[in-house]
Amino acid sequence: VQLVESGGGVVQTGGSLRLSCVASGRPFNGHVVGWFRQAPGKAREFVAAISGSGVNTKYGESMEGRFTISRENAKNTTYLEMNRLESEDTAVYRCLGALFTGDYYIPTRWEEYAYFGQGTQVTVSS
Repeated sequence: VQLVESGGGVVQTGGSLRLSCVASGRPFNGHVVGWFRQAPGKAREFVAAISGSGVNTKYGESMEGRFTISRENAKNTTYLEMNRLESEDTAVYRCLGALFTGDYYIPTRWEEYAYFGQGTQVTVSS
């Protein structure tokens, strides 16, 4: 499975961006997809994840209420809508795919994921 992110860029504080993650190689519908981020000099951080059908989601603490994760399984695509962006959101955002399927368990640890995108840079400027 290959995961390719897009949609990153430079945005002003308070602005919005929508990241996309497209899965290819084999059907990935039903697998949990997550987003993590890492800023220079900082630890990797869980951003959000979505269950196989999209009915359940989880968010990192500072993202709740500002970020929305969604998916279109017919397009093998997962989205991360980011609003009210702050300078602290500047990081490389990576899309990850888990072997978990279904809607009952959503992993939040990097080690629980099996497939990794290359990442897309998000820069929030003041």
